[in-house]
Order: sequence, then structure tokens, then C-alpha cells
Amino acid sequence: MKFRILTIFLLSMPLASAMAQDSGSKTLAATIDVFVFPGAGQDAAKQSQDEVECYNWATSNTGSDPFELTKLAAAQETDTANAKKSAEQVGTGAGAGGAVKGAAVGALIGEIADDDASKGAAYGAAAGLIAGRRQGRAARQQAEAQAEQQGQQKQAATEEQITNFKKAFSVCLEAKEYMVKY
Repeated sequence: MKFRILTIFLLSMPLASAMAQDSGSKTLAATIDVFVFPGAGQDAAKQSQDEVECYNWATSNTGSDPFELTKLAAAQETDTANAKKSAEQVGTGAGAGGAVKGAAVGALIGEIADDDASKGAAYGAAAGLIAGRRQGRAARQQAEAQAEQQGQQKQAATEEQITNFKKAFSVCLEAKEYMVKY
């Protein structure tokens, strides 16, 4: 159903395109950053009709709609930002946990070494706090880097789909004697 509505809307574009050129609005190709020049003297109405036909052909042959992919890319950016924000919480409290573990180990060693568990616990807590904070910071940095890398991979895949659509769209228009660059 969505495809029919888009097709009906896009098929009505020749008149809208002619009006748009008078008012300075973009053509269908220009909205997806594809530059088209009529190589065989086609008028604006014919160019608009050809762009709609090639848009539909490219969509069906690539399985991609650049307008939907643009929305997807924006959602991916938001997801990446949210994942990085969540990653900032990784390792929180690691210093306190390290201090507790260090105090326990230090107390045991202090008791065995010189019968002073409190002195060993204090040293162990300090060492554990430092080690825990260091581990927490490393875990946070790793989680943030992983979120960024995953976001970049998704963005690259989406960009590749958009590029493939533009290639198909361009091939179709070139077959109809237009000069095309993107």
C-alpha cells in the first residue's frame, strides 16, 4: 500500500516539478543529491516523469529507499549516542569494590605477616581502590569505543545502501539520455 501511495504521489510530480522549478524547489533527483542534466533536450515535465520511473526502478532493484535510509541513519546516530551514554556508566563503583576486596586481602596478609590486620587492611584498601578505579576506567573506555565502532559500522552499511541506490538511479537515467553525477 505504501508503494502505491508513493507511486501515485510521485506520478503526480511532473506538474508539481514544473511548478517547483518556477519557485526554486528541488527535483526528485536533487533531493537525494543526484545532479541530472537532460542530454537529449528533455523538458522539465519529461525529466520529472523519467526521474519517478527511475526512482521506482532503482527502489525495486536495490530493495532500498533513500528516504527511509536517511531516517534509518538518523535513528542509528541517536542509538549510537545512547549507547555511548550508557557506556559512561560502565565501571561505576569499581573503585569502592576494589577497596573492599583490597581491604579483605590486606587484612589477611597483615594478620599473617605481623599480626596487624588493620594496617594491612588500610594498605590493601588503598591499593584496591586505585586498581578498581583503573579497571573501571578501562572498562568504560572499552565500552565507549565498542559503542562507537558498532555505530560506525551501521552508518557505513546504510551509506553503502544509499550509494547503491544512487548508482541504480543514475544508470536508469543515463539509459534515458541524461547526464548524471552524484
